[in-house]
Amino acid sequence: MAKKLVIKVTAGADAPERCSQAFTVAAVAVASGVDVSLWLTGESAWFAVPGRAAEFGLPHAAPLPDLLDSLLAGGRVTLCTQCAARRDLTEKDVIEGVRIAGAQVFVQEALADDTQALVY
Repeated sequence: MAKKLVIKVTAGADAPERCSQAFTVAAVAVASGVDVSLWLTGESAWFAVPGRAAEFGLPHAAPLPDLLDSLLAGGRVTLCTQCAARRDLTEKDVIEGVRIAGAQVFVQEALADDTQALVY
């Protein structure tokens, strides 16, 4: 089993089931003791902004704010540099604990030993 999990979520409110699956898998992995790095890209970039996760709802799914809180507490959450720039988001606009980084860092994390990468 991979000791590290890198998850890139590209979906937001535009594809709620795919988005929720990514956050759920990431949160379950954190709860299982896996080193998790969740990347917010595309429309999921908005969930790096305070309060935006609370606007997301999907029947029969765990609340996105709870999943995000668990990821911030036990894993890493990264907002894609280009995605942030396209939405005029800077470090001062995002939730404390969310970092902004680019493709080079994603590739480095995804190709590390004992790492499994997933894209939703």
